Amino acid sequence: MKFLDRLEEWLIAFLISGATLVIFAAVVHRFLASWNIPVVQDLALQIDMTWAQELCIIMFVWMAKFGAAYGVRTGIHVGVDVLINRLGDSARSRFVLFGLLSGALFTCIVAVLGVRFIWENGAHYAFMHALGQASPELFPGPTTPDLEWQTWIVYSAIPLGTALMCFRFLQVAYTFARTGELPHHDHSHVEGLDDVEITDEFHPHEAHTSHPGNAKGSK
Repeated sequence: MKFLDRLEEWLIAFLISGATLVIFAAVVHRFLASWNIPVVQDLALQIDMTWAQELCIIMFVWMAKFGAAYGVRTGIHVGVDVLINRLGDSARSRFVLFGLLSGALFTCIVAVLGVRFIWENGAHYAFMHALGQASPELFPGPTTPDLEWQTWIVYSAIPLGTALMCFRFLQVAYTFARTGELPHHDHSHVEGLDDVEITDEFHPHEAHTSHPGNAKGSK
């Protein structure tokens, strides 16, 4: 599970950083292309950056789908539990498990529909072509306007990310059924920083020097 957790975090971090760099490069390119300097403007106009916006959209979609699964695992999704927390322990546990299993069922349905969608959108042609059984009657599927990628590859974020989200719901439900604990995200905690315990106690030396009666020469 730790490998899957790390892979999930690395993928999200890669998508965020990659999209940020692409956006930055596109903004700089647009600025240089509009700059009225002969050499700089000519070089900038020779670089084609029309694909940047499409790539960023694709990366943000993938980041959102896998980020939703990460949110289930870490407990950062917003939930209204005012009434549930007022119930008894037994009733609260049943409602929490019902909510988690409902989320797993919903995401499972979306994942299955997502697989069917990409299969009909060109994935069937890709698999049959890889097996050497593609026929001229099979439709290869549409492509994206700028990058000209197969759309079924782009839309694969739906079944993959939603299936991972379903797995996370089942994982949280199993842990809650065993231990009664839900994942909780502390927004005040910064990853990598140790918690520092603050106390109201003073060091004896500080207390000695801060008291006016303890100053040297006092009577």
